[in-house]
Amino acid sequence: MALRETIIEKFNEALEQIDSDKEYLTIRDEQILLDTDLDSLGFAILVALLDEELGFDPFQLMQTPVYPTTFGEFVNIYENANG
Repeated sequence: MALRETIIEKFNEALEQIDSDKEYLTIRDEQILLDTDLDSLGFAILVALLDEELGFDPFQLMQTPVYPTTFGEFVNIYENANG
């Protein structure tokens, strides 16, 4: 499975863990992360799920912290860390 699809799958899994009544999001690169249904706990769950699945957390690997504002930026952080 491609990295982007894995991130989308885990994004929706994190949504479900927060609220099992949430429907899966169709997410696009320009989607503002703060406008999704994931709160800070949800993003922590998402990053933990991705770390478990992919074996790395790019946010821990960064020397200078970067805070993505869109889904596309979030995916790019993982793509760049994956080399």
